[in-house]
Amino acid sequence: MSTVAAEAAPRQTTIQALKPVDPAAEVSNLPQVAVGFASLQSFQLTWRVAGLFASSSVVPQRFQNNRENCAIAIDMAHRLQAAPLMVMQNLYVVHGTPGWSAKFLIATFNQCGRFTSIKYKMVGTKGKDDWGCIATTTEIATGEKIEGPLIDIALAKKEGWYQKNGSKWQSIPEKMLRYRAAAWMIDTTAPEISMGLRTTDELEDAFDATRGEDGTYRVTTESLRQAADAAAEPAQQPEEEVKLIDLAQGLDLIKNAETIGALESVKSTLIQNCQDTKRDFPIEWDAAIKDRFESINQLL
Repeated sequence: MSTVAAEAAPRQTTIQALKPVDPAAEVSNLPQVAVGFASLQSFQLTWRVAGLFASSSVVPQRFQNNRENCAIAIDMAHRLQAAPLMVMQNLYVVHGTPGWSAKFLIATFNQCGRFTSIKYKMVGTKGKDDWGCIATTTEIATGEKIEGPLIDIALAKKEGWYQKNGSKWQSIPEKMLRYRAAAWMIDTTAPEISMGLRTTDELEDAFDATRGEDGTYRVTTESLRQAADAAAEPAQQPEEEVKLIDLAQGLDLIKNAETIGALESVKSTLIQNCQDTKRDFPIEWDAAIKDRFESINQLL
């Protein structure tokens, strides 16, 4: 058959192809994408959702107009299988360290489905230093009863929680005993539920922090100094002073480089030395590197 005849032949199609496309069916065939940072599609979805939350006046003030923090909170909510808004309402930052509200952490543990709801066993004499609390739960799969560490007033005093200015340990000791007992039990039993974060009560006790109206916490310089002194390690030997590579030494290093790899290594060393000594990269070195690069290529 000639080319003209082939072009003149009628085109064949099917009835299925002539049917209108159902938009709902098209959407249902699209791959499912979840929020997170595992893929480009997941990140793009997370970033778009974060923009929605950041522009909302319903979210706490610390998340408003802060798309980056919203994106992190959304990812954490996805990992915990919780509502993003709930996570934002219960995630605080104390001196740059994020922490959960104790109520949210306990609620997350109770609803995880792996353990029974937390129970509290009070021990000792109320009003005395031996008055304390033990948080208990039962692992549903095995039926094993789990008890967390004992938290008592004596421990609160030894750790310095009790004596802090405005300490809640003095005004609501039983509630603080329960909160701390639950937090430590979760931390030692299922730390993945807290995602490695402490409660805001623990962070407040670590620093002399006060909560502002916007939900953020502020600390005094004195508390930071005390915390730094408590965590200070033995003094380390001072770092050796960086030796300056002068112009002539640098040119010799470039000249003696025999391979492209060696030349790249010399270049990196010279750049780092300039950064350490806070000076510009000499134009003489730059020209010498280009010349040496051409010379090595000619020998190959």
